[in-house]
Amino acid sequence: MRVDFYHLTRQPLARVLPRLVERVLAQGERLVIVAGDEDQRAALDRLLWDYAAESFLPHAIAGAMDDAAQPVLIAEAPAPLNAARHVMLADGVWRDEALAFERAFHLFDEAAIAAARAAWRGLADRPGVERRYWKQGEKGWEQAA
Repeated sequence: MRVDFYHLTRQPLARVLPRLVERVLAQGERLVIVAGDEDQRAALDRLLWDYAAESFLPHAIAGAMDDAAQPVLIAEAPAPLNAARHVMLADGVWRDEALAFERAFHLFDEAAIAAARAAWRGLADRPGVERRYWKQGEKGWEQAA
């Protein structure tokens, strides 16, 4: 199981998340995007509809449609209701339930750095967990650990 920590320092979540979603879908994978706050889930729904005129990211909010049929599901908790093998923690909060997926994307900004560091340390000795830390450099994402 792989956990990718994405430290948002140069671009906000609204710029980063849709591009990561595109990459997951391009690999033929399904995804659950997690945000604990209902308002943030609604904002993510709007973002995925509106972020680029030339792109369409098929998705739904959990419980709104047939969850199992959705390639991307925006949910309150990390549960693979759409048979996703990938989970994206969009609210900066680590959840151990993400370890049930094959890959987790943990997106966080400066406000959540202390919690992200604690999650990083907490996963260090977990068997079968590969951690990667990505930071935004001048030319894009750089793997720092």
